[in-house]
Amino acid sequence: MVHSYSCATFFTLFTLTFSSFTSAFTSQHYSDALTKSILFFEGQRSGKLPANQRLTWRADSALNDGSSANVDLVGGYYDAGDNVKFGLPMAFTTTMLAWSIIEFGENMKGELGNAKDALRWSSDYLVKAATATPGTLYVQVGEPYSDHHCWERPEDMDTPRNVYKVSAQNPGSDVAAETAAALAAASIVFQDSDSSYSHKLLQTAKSVFDLADKYRGSYSDSLGSVVCPFYCSYSGYNDELLWGAAWIHRASQDASYLSYIQSNGHVMGSDDDDFSFSWDDKRAATKVLLAKDFIVNNIGELQAYKQHSDNYICSLIPGSPNSQAQYTPGGLYYKQGQSNLQYVTTSSFLLLTYAKYLDSNGGHASCGSSMVTSETLITQAKKQIDYILGDNPMKMSYMVGFGDKYPTRIHHRGSSVPSVHDHPDRISCDAGHQYFNSQSPNPNILVGAIVGGPDSNDNYGDDRGNYSESEPATYINAPFVGAAAFFSGH
Repeated sequence: MVHSYSCATFFTLFTLTFSSFTSAFTSQHYSDALTKSILFFEGQRSGKLPANQRLTWRADSALNDGSSANVDLVGGYYDAGDNVKFGLPMAFTTTMLAWSIIEFGENMKGELGNAKDALRWSSDYLVKAATATPGTLYVQVGEPYSDHHCWERPEDMDTPRNVYKVSAQNPGSDVAAETAAALAAASIVFQDSDSSYSHKLLQTAKSVFDLADKYRGSYSDSLGSVVCPFYCSYSGYNDELLWGAAWIHRASQDASYLSYIQSNGHVMGSDDDDFSFSWDDKRAATKVLLAKDFIVNNIGELQAYKQHSDNYICSLIPGSPNSQAQYTPGGLYYKQGQSNLQYVTTSSFLLLTYAKYLDSNGGHASCGSSMVTSETLITQAKKQIDYILGDNPMKMSYMVGFGDKYPTRIHHRGSSVPSVHDHPDRISCDAGHQYFNSQSPNPNILVGAIVGGPDSNDNYGDDRGNYSESEPATYINAPFVGAAAFFSGH
């Protein structure tokens, strides 16, 4: 009992101490970060750009995507600093943009429209990918080895635009169920503003989920070196099946999906604790998503998801009896060396979302015999977001265009090669390497891009060749959108 009291006291003091300090950033700073984090997605657009395109150094690209298979796959997002459209991370990006709007859209104010535009750019593409051919989901456009060999802006791209798909014969339950999750989550966002589109999204989500569930298998096995090692499904597909069912249940309130979760959860990871959340592994987030139904909606059958969510959340809190997360000397959550900030933005999002759920009924997270309040979760998330924005040992922002010092040589083809507006003549695959090797700052500022981030000792070299640290990605930004929205309103 003494141990329990002292831990509870620690968390209370932790919260009170935080409130007595002046924040490094104001709500205006977070609003600026929100604006820029959404603007970034315009730099990742593939296809025919709209008249209101704000990052004007970009132009139309990949206008014939899908033609080799006689389908229309124009649009969507390039995942990172290359020109391939990878289905698994794009679907995950879509899910997280939607979840950001669902939970924190009320704080987005004037940016809500831009956030919904960013979401629709990918949800429109996913609908096409899921409905172009019955019983088929198109999951990739572009040949990654050829693409990665070249350093070309997307407007000049001349590498093969091969089309890859999953189906009953070549299953891809992981990418299909993630696509179902994305479409279901997006359907919630557009429920009030465009009900017919919302209905189409949800019906497509159900259809794609049926494909994922009925014909089980990993797309890594079906497509092999096309997707591996780039976006290999290391966690398997059970996590996506449970995640997809959870999102369709939330969007539809169809009891059959709750039954599916209850019947299949035990073999899909619901009994296990997991301490990672990424484009590959959805287990921790699924538990948080389903815990809401117990915390807020009092669905008793889902009580176990609350305890597993507590275990995940507590693992992130320094000093908690359950703490197991690693932090850099400067206080950054450090999961792994490649694109580490993706884990920082996803975990921060879950901290804030879970805090919101707990707040809805005055609840708390149980860390062993200790109690952790929602304020503690918010404090921990804020430290991580502030680190990204510049409160760190390097005294630099890891968001391009935010603050006075930020990465200028990011690993990104379109940003580093002169714009077609400034250099109309084609720059070939090999000719582009002079820009890759240049020590000069990128000529086109990809405003809002969050890079992979510093190493485990808080060092960052701003080296275009070090893609683990200097490459941005849509799935780093998408959860940040929700976190920035939260703090802009608090």
